[in-house]
Amino acid sequence: MHQFLCQKGCFLMPKRKAKKDNKKQIIFRVALLCFAVYMIYDMISLQASLAENRKILKEKQAYIAEKQISNEELENLLESGSDIDLIERAARDKLDYVYENEEIYEDSSGK
Repeated sequence: MHQFLCQKGCFLMPKRKAKKDNKKQIIFRVALLCFAVYMIYDMISLQASLAENRKILKEKQAYIAEKQISNEELENLLESGSDIDLIERAARDKLDYVYENEEIYEDSSGK
């Protein structure tokens, strides 16, 4: 590699070397730009995924709260245990229980 001394005391590089360095800088900048674009895209997609997962979480929490209330009602019903008619009605309404050989007819006329 040849270096030349200019009049001010600085070193001059051959033009061929300067072109190689310039190409390396351009390649590096393009790679850096591609990486930055990828990172921005990834952050946006993660934010969208996070928002969707938060929505699902709220739905699941509401479902759990509803089921806990239902379970507490059933537990209270079982703990009282003294009112057989109340237990029978709850079994029929909430659990769709019927007596053996019993047929249930529902009015579908809308009246």
